[in-house]
Amino acid sequence: MFLLLDIDGVMVPANSWRKPEILADGFVEFNPKAVKALNKILHHHNFEIVLTTSHKFKYSLNQWLDIFKTRNISLSKIDRLPDNTDLVNRKSEILNWFNSHFNNEDFIILDDDKSLNDLPQSLKQRLIQTSASVGLTDYLADEVLELAEKSQSEFA
Repeated sequence: MFLLLDIDGVMVPANSWRKPEILADGFVEFNPKAVKALNKILHHHNFEIVLTTSHKFKYSLNQWLDIFKTRNISLSKIDRLPDNTDLVNRKSEILNWFNSHFNNEDFIILDDDKSLNDLPQSLKQRLIQTSASVGLTDYLADEVLELAEKSQSEFA
């Protein structure tokens, strides 16, 4: 199962009053609560992470693995949506990915982007939307796991 993961507003809350700390690798520190929540998700379910973040091509996939490892998230594999050369919104990026690379709904979207509210219902039901200023929480991690369990039983 795929977990389409955004960074800003999910792993890094978007708080205008607080500048995020930049770590030695040049990328921002993840919120500790978001790290704990993502590790809970990954501990209970075997997701393949697909980055949807606007930063997805700032680093190679191996560098992304290191970025997550430095932030205490151990991944064996990571992928990303194709480069957004047409500068479309997140909804269109995900629709394009789904239409060209996917033929089932065995994925969950974890994102704060409001354009995703306009996804077709069949895809929107796969969305767990964070509050940009709060990010990923333990409660939302439980929602991801519940949706994953529901999805597995539907595809079994």
